[in-house]
Amino acid sequence: MAQTQGAYYVPHGTHWPILGSIGLFSTVSGAALWMNETTDAGKYIMAFGIVCLLSMMFGWFRQVIGESLSGIYNKQVDTSFRMGMMWFIFSEVMFFAAFFGALFYARTFAVAWLGGEGDGALTNFFLWKGYAPAWPTNGPAAVGGTFEAMPAWGVPLLNTLILLSSGVTITVAHHALRAGNRTQLLIWLAATVILGALFLDFPAHE
Repeated sequence: MAQTQGAYYVPHGTHWPILGSIGLFSTVSGAALWMNETTDAGKYIMAFGIVCLLSMMFGWFRQVIGESLSGIYNKQVDTSFRMGMMWFIFSEVMFFAAFFGALFYARTFAVAWLGGEGDGALTNFFLWKGYAPAWPTNGPAAVGGTFEAMPAWGVPLLNTLILLSSGVTITVAHHALRAGNRTQLLIWLAATVILGALFLDFPAHE
C-alpha cells in the first residue's frame, strides 16, 4: 500500500503502468495494421489493447479511490493530485496551441511561399512550378490525393453537439459527487464516457 512519511507521499510499486503501456502499444499497433490491411489480426490486437487499457483504468482508479477512502492520503497528496491535473490540462492547451499554430503557419505562410509569393519565387520555380497557392490544398502536385472541403454540417456539427453535451453531463456528475449521490454520479459519468466514445467513433468511421 502507499504510505505517507511526514509531508511526503511515497507511492507503492504497481503493475498498472506496465499494463497501460502494453495496452497503448497494442492499440496503436493493431489500429495501424488494421487500417493498412497488413494482417487480419490487426483488429484483434487493437481489441486486446483496448481491454488492457480499460482494465488498467478501472483497476488503478479503484485502487486510488480505496486508498483515499482508507484515509492514508494527507493534504500534500491532495495538492499533488490537483497539480498533476493542472499540468495535464496545461499540456493539452499547449498541444492544441501548437497544432493550430502549425495550421496557421502552413495556411498563411508555407502555402503562399510554395506558390511563389514574397521571397518564395525561386521555391516555386525550382520545386513546384505552376503550383497555385489556394486553400484548402492537397499539396503541390496533389501529393495528398484528391479531396474536397468538409461542410460545417453533418458530422462536424454532430461532434460539436456531442462535445458540448459531454460538458453538461460531466458537470452534472461533478455536482452529484459533491452532493454524495453515488447513483447519479455513476449514471452521468457513464453518459459522459459514452458521449466521449461517440465523439471518437464518428471521425474514425468518416
